[in-house]
Amino acid sequence: MFRVGSGHDTHRLEAGRPLVLGGVRVDHPKGLAGHSDADVVLHAVTDALLGAAALGDIGDLFPDTDPAHQGADSRVFLAEALARVGRAGWRPVNLDVTVFAQEPKLGPVKAAIRANLAGLLGLPTDAVSVKAKTGEKVGHVGRGEALGCHAVVLVQKTDFTAEGAEAAEKRQS
Repeated sequence: MFRVGSGHDTHRLEAGRPLVLGGVRVDHPKGLAGHSDADVVLHAVTDALLGAAALGDIGDLFPDTDPAHQGADSRVFLAEALARVGRAGWRPVNLDVTVFAQEPKLGPVKAAIRANLAGLLGLPTDAVSVKAKTGEKVGHVGRGEALGCHAVVLVQKTDFTAEGAEAAEKRQS
């Protein structure tokens, strides 16, 4: 058995904050504004995982009204989501991420983000894709006001066996 989850996040760019994407610090004069470190990549991946397992969303688990999450490292959010997904009997199989950013250009850091995501999810790097798209100077991303990310994850039932597959096929017949 497999399921697909989708996640999205967008945050404003703001001077004086570090820019963290996929747990990787990116050299840029502006960072993402938010209650936590505002890592749009990890937020989108967290939502995708939770969605695949039908476990809610990042705001359910880590509301921005909770002072405990002020300035939090989003790797903590991802780790908790991954643990909950695992307890629900699912494991990630692959991840596809698209980051929307007019600036900075992400070509030089995509490999580091990919490797970090693979490590955080316990996946081989060839099961993780990181792409970057500009806003073509249109909208809040294109004007350099914000960054966004969309993530899609495939999860597999951890207790799914060949016998279970045969039983599922018979039920569908």
